[in-house]
Amino acid sequence: MTVDYTTVLTYSSYLALDEILMAQRPTTDEHDELLFIIVHQVHELWFKELLHEFTKLQHELNGGHTTHALHALHRIHTIVRAVVAQIDVIETMTPRQFLTFRAGLRSGSGFQSAQFREVEAALGGRDARVLERYPVDGPEYGRLAAAMNRPCIYDSFLCYLRARGYAIPQERLDRDVTRQLEESPEIQEVLALVYRDDGGAAQVCERLVDLDHGIQEWRYRHVKMVERMIGDKPGTGGSTGVAYLRATLFKPLFPDLAAVRSTM
Repeated sequence: MTVDYTTVLTYSSYLALDEILMAQRPTTDEHDELLFIIVHQVHELWFKELLHEFTKLQHELNGGHTTHALHALHRIHTIVRAVVAQIDVIETMTPRQFLTFRAGLRSGSGFQSAQFREVEAALGGRDARVLERYPVDGPEYGRLAAAMNRPCIYDSFLCYLRARGYAIPQERLDRDVTRQLEESPEIQEVLALVYRDDGGAAQVCERLVDLDHGIQEWRYRHVKMVERMIGDKPGTGGSTGVAYLRATLFKPLFPDLAAVRSTM
C-alpha cells in the first residue's frame, strides 16, 4: 500500500518543522550568529507560552481555585527558569564573537520584543512609554495597549483572596487597572492574616513571590550578559544599553507581597 504523506500527520508536519527550521536568516556568514538567532527565537516561544499560562492562571485565581492556581504557578516558574537558563548558552560567546555580527543587527534589539512587554503588562507593568516604539496602527501596539487596559495577575490574586473569604476592600478590586500597582497598608494587613492562617492562600502568595524572584533573576542575568558582551556601549535598538537594564533591577512586581514581610 502506498502512503500519501501529503495527508498524513507526521512529527515534522505537526510541529511545522519546515517553517521553524527555515526561520533563521543570519545577516552575515559569521558562525555565532545562528546561535544568537536561535536563542532569541526560543525566548519568544517561551514568552508565547508564558502569556498562554498567565491567561490560565488568571482564570483559576478569579475563580478562587487554589490547587489549579498553584499548578499554573509551578509551571510558570519552571518556564521562567528555562528562560534564565538560555542565557548560559548565549554566554558561550565571547565579546569578540558577538561583535563580528553585531553590526548586522542594525536597529534590531531585544528591547523591541512586544511579547516581553506583554509579559510585563500581565505582571502589572504600566509604562505607556513602551508603546512609543510601535506603530499606532500595528498589531503590537494594539496587543500591548489592550494588555495595559485589562486586570493584571495581581488584580486576579486580590479576587482570589476575596473568593477565599478574605476582606479585600471593594475599592481595591475596582481600582484603575491602567495605573501602576502601589503598596496598600490595608492589603498588607489582609496578607499578614493570610500568612497567619498558613493555608492554601499562603502557598499562592509564596508561589507569586517565586515568580517575582524568577523575573528579577532573569533581569539580573540579562544585565550581566549584556555587560559581558558590550560593556557600557549603547544598545542596538536605541536604548542606553546596560544603563537602561540596570534601572529595571530590584523592583518587586507585587509591592504588597514584598512589603508585608517587614510588617508581620
